[in-house]
Amino acid sequence: MREELQNKYIRFDWAMKRLLRDKANFAVLEGLITTLLGEKMTIQKLLESESNQESEYDKYNRVDILAENVHGELFIVEIQNNNEFAYFQRMLFGTSKLVTEYINRGQGYDKIRKIYSINIVYFSLGMGTDFVYHGKTEFRGMHNNELLKLSPFQRQTFKVSEVSQLYPEYYILKVNDFDQWSKVPLEQWIYFLNTGEIPDDAIAPGLPEARERLKLDRLSKSELEAYYRHMDNVVILRDNIYTEREEGRLEGRAEGILEGRLEGREEGREEGREEGRAEEKYQIAKQLKAMGLPAESISQATGLRVEEIEKL
Repeated sequence: MREELQNKYIRFDWAMKRLLRDKANFAVLEGLITTLLGEKMTIQKLLESESNQESEYDKYNRVDILAENVHGELFIVEIQNNNEFAYFQRMLFGTSKLVTEYINRGQGYDKIRKIYSINIVYFSLGMGTDFVYHGKTEFRGMHNNELLKLSPFQRQTFKVSEVSQLYPEYYILKVNDFDQWSKVPLEQWIYFLNTGEIPDDAIAPGLPEARERLKLDRLSKSELEAYYRHMDNVVILRDNIYTEREEGRLEGRAEGILEGRLEGREEGREEGREEGRAEEKYQIAKQLKAMGLPAESISQATGLRVEEIEKL
């Protein structure tokens, strides 16, 4: 059994939940952040955010790590497995809440912490052809497109050179479709996040450490069983989302062909379709609940309210 696990690695989302919180393994996460930001980052400690504790179900789909570096800057690292149409707003909510959580009452605004939000998404978020996106806040003149800059006093006081460095910055890693190994460090990280593989010639910061510390054969039997259950649940939820999306496309095409021919019966058929969709969602929800998935996860996969799922 152990021989079969050699040279196989733990998925990053599972590692974040269990292994990367150990200070001995900080080098893996530091490597990812260093690769993204283009400068050496050292994690001073991991923190607990109130936004991580809104619900007992949050940790299943939103595997957050909140870290602080030696300069007092904050890093949210979040993995999302399931499609969420309002994910952009959730990123905003997470950083906004941290701004208020980590400033004491009575402190001046100059004490607001710099925040980096790193989001690893395993679904198609928005429309775009790249696999890594970076967002920051800039102010430009409406008449001349001039970039608003800091005064010399502000640069000296805040120890930054641009206004955007005072605001949260966002990174989105869309990893699902990237499966080509590369010599570029960032692309090596994306490849690992998608495939779970680390070739021998990996040079990206953090990946050599991941090769040593995230091996499956280092897990105990109980940890390995829990890991495989997690993997099965991820696959099931993705399959359900994909199936619903494909069925919706097929229904739309069929309805488009028939439109105009069956106007007299359309109202009754629409009611029947809605009832059928609702019943299908309830059946899927029952199956997922029987497998032990949290109600919040089932709600995201089916669109049903948590209250409805708890009554099943």
